[in-house]
Amino acid sequence: MSRFSKTSLTAALMGAVVALSGGAAVADGKFGGVGRPATAAEIHAWDIDVRPDFKGLRPGSGSVDQGQEVWEAKCASCHGSFGESNEVHTPLIGGTTKDDIKTGHVLSLVKGDAPQRSAIMKVATVSTLFDYINRAMPLTSPKSLSNDEVYGLVAYLLNLAEIVPADFVLTDKNIAEAQARMPNRNGMTTQHGMWPGAPASKGGIGNGGKPDVKNTACMSNCKTEVKVASLLPVYAETAHGNLAEQNRPVGPVRGKDTSGKAAPAATPVPMSDNAAAAKLASDSGCMACHGVANKIVGPGYTEVAAKYKGQSDAEGKLVAKVKAGGQGVWGAVPMPPQGQLKDGDVRSLVKWILSGAKAQ
Repeated sequence: MSRFSKTSLTAALMGAVVALSGGAAVADGKFGGVGRPATAAEIHAWDIDVRPDFKGLRPGSGSVDQGQEVWEAKCASCHGSFGESNEVHTPLIGGTTKDDIKTGHVLSLVKGDAPQRSAIMKVATVSTLFDYINRAMPLTSPKSLSNDEVYGLVAYLLNLAEIVPADFVLTDKNIAEAQARMPNRNGMTTQHGMWPGAPASKGGIGNGGKPDVKNTACMSNCKTEVKVASLLPVYAETAHGNLAEQNRPVGPVRGKDTSGKAAPAATPVPMSDNAAAAKLASDSGCMACHGVANKIVGPGYTEVAAKYKGQSDAEGKLVAKVKAGGQGVWGAVPMPPQGQLKDGDVRSLVKWILSGAKAQ
């Protein structure tokens, strides 16, 4: 939201709300009796963005300890107790140093030596943390946090990154102090083509609309066949380990197996039904959220089997739940629909789970 002035954003919101409520029709005399102009209180409830200069910030306060309590109750299931992730999301905290806090530049972003970029390495403003948490978290119930809870959560994250001490209480009065210690506060630039307005040379903060690149689009004699022009040299494939192990087990992307241990093409060894189902669960990303005997994000499969034991309609219920997704039976974290799985594969997985999820 930092690219827009607070006034223009409020005006845009007023226009949108008034139009949706029918207030515009009332104003010009058309469709009399339909709708009404939005009230100041209704607009205030919508206008919740927070700018980097903290315009729009609502009054409130929250300590690190208070934030930790809210975090454990509503955030840790997806982000880990210390923002380190738990295979659901990438890390929020890590990769910054005390020197970064002094300089406002995260050195590992320049050197590229961090094993993985965390959110605190990249974000430049505290307002970004506050605004995003306030609008979008927790995932299962956005906008349900109070102002004080958001202040506490931001304080807890800042403490995990050693930006503020453990006894710190974040408020609307001292949030600028925390901003002055953000590790990447000086790592952002507006001198690029995506930032509008007058350039710095003329007293502005933009780049004058100058594009980042210059070219003339060619839309004739287009190639009809894609040819690979270059490949990673074989000797460099393992420079950073096995690529196949560096992808998350969910989503469409899979890395090439560069371990050199891939089984040679030979007569496939027949697998038992249990082994085939276990492999299907692993290949489909199910094991990222479910252990066989332990809970990860969702319940362990043996726990699911115990819950549905003896129910004649258990298989049909679970097949429908896997395909459509669901929430509430095993906690607040939702299970997304698995529509990419074939019906036969879903039924095989469900039968395997209900039979005890044995590997062999």
